[in-house]
Amino acid sequence: MVPDVQPAVRALVIDLRRNSREVGQLLKSLASDKRLEILRHLAGRSSSVNEIADALRLPASTATMHINLLEKAGLIRTELKPASHGLQKICYRLYDQIALALPMVEPVAETTIDVAMPVGAYVDCRVTPTCGLASGTGLIGRFDDPSAFYDPERFQAQLLWFRAGYVEYRFPNRLPPGALLESLQISLEMCSEAPLHKVDWRSDITVWVNRVEVGTWTSPGDFGEEAGQLTPSWWERRYSQYGLLKLWKVTGTGAYLDGVQAADVTLDQLAIAQAEFISVRIGIKEDAQRIGGLNIFGRQFGNYPQDIVLRLRFRELEHEPKEAQSIHVHGIESI
Repeated sequence: MVPDVQPAVRALVIDLRRNSREVGQLLKSLASDKRLEILRHLAGRSSSVNEIADALRLPASTATMHINLLEKAGLIRTELKPASHGLQKICYRLYDQIALALPMVEPVAETTIDVAMPVGAYVDCRVTPTCGLASGTGLIGRFDDPSAFYDPERFQAQLLWFRAGYVEYRFPNRLPPGALLESLQISLEMCSEAPLHKVDWRSDITVWVNRVEVGTWTSPGDFGEEAGQLTPSWWERRYSQYGLLKLWKVTGTGAYLDGVQAADVTLDQLAIAQAEFISVRIGIKEDAQRIGGLNIFGRQFGNYPQDIVLRLRFRELEHEPKEAQSIHVHGIESI
């Protein structure tokens, strides 16, 4: 048996770090729908100018103009071959892939710092029933007893819930001296809190960082019946089973919730560099339009194996841009 031989991938890397006429010609040749259609048409085949004109429904003169530009840019080659009436120009595509090489900043030893906070490691709280805490093996305290939130066993909690109020966490500020903070990100799994559970039970859940409000998410409901992937078997199905993974992010331009701007707050307003710790409060505002409670899931409850995660992304100003690392592809060329 003769083994299948895969054809080599012919790849071209356009180096945008070079400000050359050749690079400009390449980019100009690609900035045309018709020229891109010609390149697609030539995939795995050769074609004459007239065949290309017919396939793309172009006048022969227009097809010739586009082909000349692609040939000048080095993306196709042509050759003359005998035809029934004289010679015809045959076109061949030279590359299967085209990539852009952008200027890169030299990576530092660590550009992100992640801190995972157990859901029971809050430093302050104010909760009203329905409320409670559960570990991976059982309840902590009693149902609907706010005093359970002060139980020393709360640090073992993998799920907590309350109808109104908040919990507040303090994350260590591990931003290196002299580093420029580019973004702060908070992710956690949560949902509304209804008695037992209720899919259609909206709740306005707000997050604050260093006491600055960074956005409110309206949870659509409290999800039960269908077991969470991580929820322990002792926890009854009629109770909350899982939540949704939500992501708050604050940058130099604003605060975002799942990629959509949620507030006009910027990193400068959070004053991260001057703080020994970063305060994160999660709760229901007293004047919220929908006071539908809150469930927070830890790494042993719900569908996501994580606690509350704070990520700091930063860069060090003294590092200079450097050349991009070479890309190893069989048949690659760089311009």
